[in-house]
Amino acid sequence: MQPHSILCSSGSGNFESEFRTGVKVHIGAAKDGALATRSCTASLSWGNQALVVASNALDVDLDAFGTDFGDGVPVAAFQIKKEDSCCVVYEVYSLQKPPRLLKAITGGEFFSASDLDLDGAVEIFTNDAAAIDGFDKLTLGEMDSPPSMVLRLANAHLEDVSAEFQPYFDEQIRSLRAGIDPHDLDNFRNSDGTLTEKLTGSSPEQWHQLRTLKIKVLEIVWAYLYSGREQEGWRSLAAMWPPADFNRIRAALLKVRASGIQREVDSTHVVAPARHKKKHAQVFDAVNRLEAGNTSEVVPPEPILLQRPPVSQRQGELLLELVLDRAGKVRSAEPVGRAGLADPELISAARAWKFIPAFKNGEAVASRVRIAVSPRE
Repeated sequence: MQPHSILCSSGSGNFESEFRTGVKVHIGAAKDGALATRSCTASLSWGNQALVVASNALDVDLDAFGTDFGDGVPVAAFQIKKEDSCCVVYEVYSLQKPPRLLKAITGGEFFSASDLDLDGAVEIFTNDAAAIDGFDKLTLGEMDSPPSMVLRLANAHLEDVSAEFQPYFDEQIRSLRAGIDPHDLDNFRNSDGTLTEKLTGSSPEQWHQLRTLKIKVLEIVWAYLYSGREQEGWRSLAAMWPPADFNRIRAALLKVRASGIQREVDSTHVVAPARHKKKHAQVFDAVNRLEAGNTSEVVPPEPILLQRPPVSQRQGELLLELVLDRAGKVRSAEPVGRAGLADPELISAARAWKFIPAFKNGEAVASRVRIAVSPRE
């Protein structure tokens, strides 16, 4: 999953825009009288009416604006995080007048609506963070890959479609397996599994290595379970977990999964991806400008958040060509010309940029766009 960034955090950051339906969005610092506070607020307004989406929140982010999640209704999707909370609430509102709440999903560290495979369908990527925080006395901060989930929302119906994205989970599994030392795995299998007591003769460093390995094993098993491959998950658990503790941890894994975002899902698609190649959505050209007086068939995308690292003063203006999906997320970022001068950190940052997507005949579409990046702050 691409990195993610936040529009307003602790009262810093703001955004305003108006959709073609006449509904406006505003995100910024909450105010106590005339003074801004270190908290964030969000609202939707139309005419002389307004709907408060969030107030006095630690973080507020606009994940998508104008995107159609699949039922023909353009939406605004907000991420809202309260103080002392591990996770965010993801609220999806229609952009028709009056706007209304279509769905609220809780329990993920982040949510990202995107068309990862550019097949024209927008999914919501998240993780089941709240469910596993504290699992087997492990904290969320210790984990590199809390169990991922892929959701699809249409007509207020939330479907778990993680099984359709098994290659995405396989990348996580390969990375996790590559980080496992066979010697550490043997030592872990000889432990009690809970690691509540230090093994005889082990140092604090060795104890930390075993705890880290335990987390990797759990994350591998979760990747299988959450992507609809329970048999592979249990086989991996049996191969890597202390045998005497297998039944206990298996029951705990089943219980914790049932207590998370799965409770909010209306249905689960358990069919593995089709073997035939998926159909790709058309990527429309939003690069070329037509002469004055002509009307382009594509309304170009507009930026929501373009954070970037400092660019070397020795560089001139850089031109990046981006492919955006129909949720306004960056699927690829490439320099145009002078490719050798492109800053890798800038390319990485560009993949976290967010846009109001391009539109064709009033419908959000994937697009190709070019953006000039100045070396000045």
